[in-house]
Order: sequence, then structure tokens, then C-alpha cells
Amino acid sequence: MSHPDDQSPVNPLPPVVTALFLLLAGVEAALWLGSQGIVGGPTSVGWRLEAIQRYAFSADIFDWMVATGQWPMEHVIRFVSYLFVHGNFTHALFGGVLLLAMGKMVGEVFSGAATLAIFLCSGAVGALGYAVVLNSAVPLLGSYPGVYGLIGAFTFLLWTRLGAVGAPQARAFSLIGMLVGIQLLFGLIFGGNPDWVADVIGFGTGFCLSFALTPGGWQRIREKIRRQ
Repeated sequence: MSHPDDQSPVNPLPPVVTALFLLLAGVEAALWLGSQGIVGGPTSVGWRLEAIQRYAFSADIFDWMVATGQWPMEHVIRFVSYLFVHGNFTHALFGGVLLLAMGKMVGEVFSGAATLAIFLCSGAVGALGYAVVLNSAVPLLGSYPGVYGLIGAFTFLLWTRLGAVGAPQARAFSLIGMLVGIQLLFGLIFGGNPDWVADVIGFGTGFCLSFALTPGGWQRIREKIRRQ
């Protein structure tokens, strides 16, 4: 047994969350430093615009792939690559903070592979929904649909715990309700692109995936199917 004094006062982040954050932060650091002319020379000022053009999700490109039946990897990768490209430093900062907070809470219960799958799948399905529902010409970028998928997984954990103690399970959805309400309010006041649609779809994806990806989830599903 380890002595209490030998234990760290700060619980370490799950490795997969640390890796995702470092990737996000590394991309943003390069783009920000380039925009300030600190690295890369004169051409680095346009790095962010180039990254958006190459890696952001585009509904127009998705429509082209569907219409032509061609799915080049350079465009298919946009379903997840957009999660690591942000519009500016503040956009990336809030995305990174939410990723650390929600990733820690989810990653302490789910496996690393499951946490990664929730983040990436929620981002991909959120992008698909963005293209199908809105068909907006504005590119989708930022980690938020993936982070909302982690919020969905966290909501699933709250939902199951409240059910186990007989408490009203609807309380588990108070966080997502508050966040969506804030986004809608800001949208009405300041305008902007309704990319919250991708966030909400990402949340739903993360919540639904949790039924199977939570520890013992597949076993419970199989047992339920057998009972039926």
C-alpha cells in the first residue's frame, strides 16, 4: 500500500485526453505564432486560412462527394480534422478547456479507446448532420461537436446514476439544456453561424454511443436481447 503522502494531490488526466489536448494546442500554437509572424516567415500569416481551406469540414465538398460518388481521403478526413482547427485563439482556448474538463470526467470511467471513439465519432456525425440539416456554405471548424459528444457521455453517466438511486433522471440533461440555451441566446444577440446544430448532434451521438461503450455495455445489451 502506498503512503498517503506519496500520492499526487492532482489526479492525472487520462492519456488519451492529454494526447487530444496536446494535438489541439499544438495546431493552435503553430497557427497563432504564424499569424503573429513569430515563426514561418511572411507566408505564415496565411497559415490559418490555409488550414481552414484544407481541413475544415465543408458541406459543399460533402455534396460534391455524394453527387459524384468520389470519396478522396483528402476530403473524407475533414469529418474529423476540422475538430483540431479553430477560427482564432479564443475559439481554441474555450474548446481546449472544455475538452480537458469533460474528457477527464469521461475518461476516468470509460476506456481510452472508448473516450477517443466518442470524441471522434461525435465530431464526424455532427459534421454529417451539419451538412444534411443546414447545408451551409460556411465551413465547420472547432472541437466543439466532439466535446459535446463527451458531454453526452457524461450526461449518460449522470443519467444512469440518478436512475440507480431513484432520482429524476431528467436532471441529467440540465447541463446540455443550459449550454444550448446560452448558444441560442448569443446567436440571437450577436448573430453568427448556427453551428450549434453540429454540437447538439454530437451530444446525441455521444449519449447513444455510451450505451455500448460504457464498461460492460455490450454485455448488458446482449443480456437484454437474450431476455427479449
